[in-house]
Amino acid sequence: MTIDFEKMGGLVPAIIQDARTQKVLMLGFMNEEAYRKTVETGKVTFWSRKRNTLWTKGETSGNFLHVVKILNDCDNDTLLIKATPDGPTCHTGADTCWNEKNTPNPLLFLSELSDFIEKRHKEMPEGSYTTSLFRDGLNRMAQKVGEEALELVIEATNGTNDRLIYEGSDMLYHLIVLLTEKGLRIEDMARELMERHNPGWKKH
Repeated sequence: MTIDFEKMGGLVPAIIQDARTQKVLMLGFMNEEAYRKTVETGKVTFWSRKRNTLWTKGETSGNFLHVVKILNDCDNDTLLIKATPDGPTCHTGADTCWNEKNTPNPLLFLSELSDFIEKRHKEMPEGSYTTSLFRDGLNRMAQKVGEEALELVIEATNGTNDRLIYEGSDMLYHLIVLLTEKGLRIEDMARELMERHNPGWKKH
C-alpha cells in the first residue's frame, strides 16, 4: 500500500469505522511509525499531535481498536480503518467521538451469516450441521426450507410470538443455506424487494 505521508507534513488522517456496525467511531492521525505499529500489532495506533508521541488507542482505558481491514483512498492520503472496538471509543465514555450510539443493526448480521455459511460451503468442516446440509444435497435443503416454513405457519396461527420468531429464524437460516448452494445471497432477495419498492416496478 502506497501512502502519501508528505502531503500533510508526515501525517495522514485515519478514519476509524466499526467493522460490524459500519458506524464511524473517531478520526485520528498517523505517521509512518504509527501506521507500521498498527499493522504489526493489529491495534490502532495514532500519532498524538498534542503530546508529539505515538499512542495506541486503549493503552490506558483498555478500549482497544482491533484492526480488521485498512483501506487507502484514491489520493493515497487518507486511511479508512475498519476495526472492532473493545468498548466505548471516545475518551468521554461515549461510543463514538460524535456521541452517537454504536449499537449493532441486526439486519447487517444477515450478511455476516451469509459470509459464514459461504465459508462453511467452501471448507466443509467435519461435525458442522451446515456442512451436513450441503452434503445432503439441494433437494434436502429445499425440503428443510419447506419444513421450517410450515412450522412458522403453525406458530403464527396457534403458537406464541417467541416461537414464531424462533421458527422464522430457522427458516431464514435454511433459506440462506439454500441460496448459498445456488450461488446466491440474501442480499439478492433484499435487492429484489428494493426494486419492488420502486413506484415504477411491475410484476414479472
